[in-house]
Amino acid sequence: QVQLVESGGGLVQPGGSLRLSCAASGSISSIHVMGWYRRAPGKQREPVARINRDGSSYIVDSVKGRFTISRDGAKNTIYLQMNSLKSEDTAVYYCGAPDFGFWGQGTQVTVSS
Repeated sequence: QVQLVESGGGLVQPGGSLRLSCAASGSISSIHVMGWYRRAPGKQREPVARINRDGSSYIVDSVKGRFTISRDGAKNTIYLQMNSLKSEDTAVYYCGAPDFGFWGQGTQVTVSS
């Protein structure tokens, strides 16, 4: 069992940036796909980005060009760099390895002036 712990959320003004981190308690080398998901108020959880073990990644259209996902195997950590944030990006962001059923507790991101 691998525990995932997110950090880096907070309150930011529109147009600002945040970097989320997801630290795993164990090795992620055997986890092929890890990703970031978010749940906005009143909505269901949705995927944001995913990254494969080989470093290839996929970003959903709504954040493409603004968000970047990366993975550091040596640190057992994945990141989500979020730039040009918009109010509609406000949500709880979760890190997950869905194929293994591993999920973090989430970190709140609020974009507001």
